[in-house]
Amino acid sequence: MSDQMSAPGTRFSRRDFVKATGGAAAVALAGCQGAPQAQNTAGTPEATQAAQSNQSSLPAAAPPEMIDLAEQDNEVTLKTVPARLPVHPEESLGGPIELPRVWAFAADDGQPSVPGPVLRAQEGDVIEVTLDNTDGKRPHTVHFHGVQKAWKDDGVPTTSGIQVPPGEKHTYEIPANTPGTHGYHCHYQTHQHIEMGMYGIFRVDPAGYEEADREYFLTVKDWDSRLSRMYGGEDVSYSAHQRKADVFTINGRSLPRTLHPEDGSPLIVSQGDTVRVHLVNVGGYMAHPMHTHNHRFEVAEKDGTQLPDALRVEQDIVNVAPAQRRTIEFEASAEPGIYLMHCHKVNHATNGLDAAASYPGGMVTGIVYEEAMDTDIFADLMDYAGYEM
Repeated sequence: MSDQMSAPGTRFSRRDFVKATGGAAAVALAGCQGAPQAQNTAGTPEATQAAQSNQSSLPAAAPPEMIDLAEQDNEVTLKTVPARLPVHPEESLGGPIELPRVWAFAADDGQPSVPGPVLRAQEGDVIEVTLDNTDGKRPHTVHFHGVQKAWKDDGVPTTSGIQVPPGEKHTYEIPANTPGTHGYHCHYQTHQHIEMGMYGIFRVDPAGYEEADREYFLTVKDWDSRLSRMYGGEDVSYSAHQRKADVFTINGRSLPRTLHPEDGSPLIVSQGDTVRVHLVNVGGYMAHPMHTHNHRFEVAEKDGTQLPDALRVEQDIVNVAPAQRRTIEFEASAEPGIYLMHCHKVNHATNGLDAAASYPGGMVTGIVYEEAMDTDIFADLMDYAGYEM
């Protein structure tokens, strides 16, 4: 289990968490170890007993980890690992929700995760990304957004002539020549492979990068769970042309699991902090207008381009369309408390479909002040999220 207690980015440890909760937080995490077996998002069992048994042996996809490429000679190996995604395994607020089969990226010897690991590079470096498909069952590629690279390294099999079939490896050379926040994903049968979890964040820090007090990375994604369930052996069919999203996640989790301090992605701040949040929509279908409660922010970057001061205005909602990236900055100047950050398409803030939909849920996380972590309200939220206090 990682020591990270927030969204990937600024380190907030278990010790920090216990201190902020006044010593009330138990280190034993009841909801973090094993997810209950999946039901569909309306709460009705759909899988056959055989399909359920087959999927239960898959590892649970972890939250994304941060890979500092400069610390490992600008080299990383990505593997694809069949996994299940415990989006919201608790029996609260419309759960449990689990995608029974996803294709997760794992970096080096790390855990498979959905999204894949955040790959962080320094401007001017050249990174080598080896896609290891030796244990794979289908071809894959990796395509990096934002940076300029050689034709052969574009990661699109139909135009570069290069794909990585099962049993093989391939190394891409990616120059970190465009500062900013970008994405990466598999570009083989993209309409299915992204939908199955093969996506992540690629960050290039500019020379002389000035860090904020708190910095976090969030990937938003909408899912049609039928594709995962079809590959998981259930008797369902899926068509990208008749897609209907029924699961909405931030870093692979839905509310209330997004607030789980280890398995979710809360934005933990302290009063007076400068906060920088990198928002990435690597999903290929829907836009997500992300709204912050009680905090106004400025958009500092759009698709990897630093915005001049003249274009930076205060706002509290920003739309992030498919493949877009937005970096927002704000000061944690509100009364210490717990404030939502969520997609403002209200049905994206639910768990489940139709009459069975539960609100709040889905694509919702929180700006959580350390100063409010010793309150009864925070303890109740942790209970919903599956964390024992």
